[in-house]
Amino acid sequence: MLGELSPWHLLIVAVVFLALFGYKKLPDATRSVGRSLRIFKSEMKGMHDEEPASESTAKTPPVIEAAKPAPTAAAQQSSAAESGTPPAPPASGA
Repeated sequence: MLGELSPWHLLIVAVVFLALFGYKKLPDATRSVGRSLRIFKSEMKGMHDEEPASESTAKTPPVIEAAKPAPTAAAQQSSAAESGTPPAPPASGA
């Protein structure tokens, strides 16, 4: 398909861009396209770099731990009494 493009085709595309954006907005448009391409390339590189790590984690099933209930104030005081340390003051409910 690239062999079908002649210099005339590229000239027509350039004239269409110039007609659509105007010569004043063309530098801003090309700059934004360049930024978008840079972002796209960096995201694709990031996805490519993460791919081996995600494959290794996909082979092992995730470990799910049971949720442990939060210790109550009485349990904290009894554990503090056993260890010989003074209990922590209660948090203010502001």
